[in-house]
Amino acid sequence: MSGQSITYSEDQAAAYDRLTEVLRSMGVDLDAETLVPASEDKTQVMAVIGKAGSGKTMLLAELVKALDAAGVDLVSGDWEGKRRRERRTLAVLAPTNKAASVLRRRGVPATTIHRILYTPVYDPEYEKVAEWLAGQGERPEIEALTDVALDRAKAVYDAHKSVPAALAAAGLRGSDFITGWKRREDPLDIGFVDESSMLDQKQFDDLREIFPTLVLFGDPAQLAPVGQSGEMVFDKLPDPARLVLGRIHRQEADNPILDLAHALGDPALEFHEFERMIEDAARRDRRVVVAPRADSDLMARSPVLVWRNATRIRLIRAFRVAHGAPEDALLPGEPLICDGIELPVKHRKKRIDLEARGLIKGAQVVYMGPGRKPGFSRLHVVGAESPQLSPASIVKIEKPDEEEPFIPYAARMGATFLHGAAVTIHKAQGSQWQDVQVFAPDIYAASRAGRVEAGQALWKRLAYVAITRAEERLIWITRYMLSKPQEVLGTNDLEVPVAPLTLEAEDAG
Repeated sequence: MSGQSITYSEDQAAAYDRLTEVLRSMGVDLDAETLVPASEDKTQVMAVIGKAGSGKTMLLAELVKALDAAGVDLVSGDWEGKRRRERRTLAVLAPTNKAASVLRRRGVPATTIHRILYTPVYDPEYEKVAEWLAGQGERPEIEALTDVALDRAKAVYDAHKSVPAALAAAGLRGSDFITGWKRREDPLDIGFVDESSMLDQKQFDDLREIFPTLVLFGDPAQLAPVGQSGEMVFDKLPDPARLVLGRIHRQEADNPILDLAHALGDPALEFHEFERMIEDAARRDRRVVVAPRADSDLMARSPVLVWRNATRIRLIRAFRVAHGAPEDALLPGEPLICDGIELPVKHRKKRIDLEARGLIKGAQVVYMGPGRKPGFSRLHVVGAESPQLSPASIVKIEKPDEEEPFIPYAARMGATFLHGAAVTIHKAQGSQWQDVQVFAPDIYAASRAGRVEAGQALWKRLAYVAITRAEERLIWITRYMLSKPQEVLGTNDLEVPVAPLTLEAEDAG
């Protein structure tokens, strides 16, 4: 581990050394910084598992740096260069846009799993620009782009390593240079998957087809995917392939949120004792807050986390009433959650296009206003690399005690959305927010239900996932109450690219 500028814990050092051995056996020597072509008949799957605060993300980031220094090409999913036999590649993946954006904020070039399953098809003329940006071709002469525009594109690419962002900076729209998307036909090489506790078996099988070398980073204390009986994909790996990290106390010292998360590992802990611990932490540290009501302003960007669907629907109703939202329309700034895409088989290309641009199930979205055509919506996809879209939309507003949702407006088919002012803890996995509101009455209801998942009380898993979504502040909501808004809903807080990539497609009707 020579050349590393950080000090690892004993667990991290052992995991780093073991992964270095695995990569060396697959033709990538991090110590010598040498590469040999990948062997077509060798595969390897490893897992790095540990609870919050164990340093999984730091270890992932350091391995990415070492692979980059060794000459491994980082694949982002937005463009891939010409295939070369001697080329070695790495893709860093996450299940959701938000999880990928958390990694990107830490300097790790991550993309979503869905994005890597499909590859963009570039217009041949702009493919030359992409090759030049990536150092694989000569500077092109493009009639549609001036020298100034090309220089601007190069500066953006050098800073962000994103071909679409660079071409957008040159004044192009996504539809100018991306003509479509296709299912990946050729395998890649090395894959790192963060938040792998969210993977279901089909996703895992898809990834194994694409990546001969696959390393999963996951938290065994989180909630397993629905339908997998509490089991996570890395649980099935043999013990030598599972590298377990413990909490790094020297790095996470005096963090009350992590203290609370790890306290949930005590099998004798009861809910009322845990709530007293939260109250004690709130008295000592401003990073933990006990509040009698949910903050309606905060809900616009950071949803209240709940267990029960009925609670979610009631809180959404209260949020919309508090902000004066009309029954028959959305206000700009209202949060939404993508619930899938409703398109017939003949429009498979359109489905791929929407999903590749970030509208995957569970994606967090902010409504920006109506699109240019009836049924279309201008949207900001939270965490997406190119967040501005305008797709055909079907918005469903659920109401308490009503089986059918209210639909304020809709295209005949397209992307479907639910309201996002409150979300279930299951759907919140893979996401983090600066401030997180957890609805305590639902956690209490889970404790009263007495359910057990994978050997642990369900309420403890719910509480663990919910509180570890908080980056800086945990707000423990104790009652069915909502504060009055102090600010008008809006979209001024959303970062807008200089030249946003937009999608204004014809309604597939």
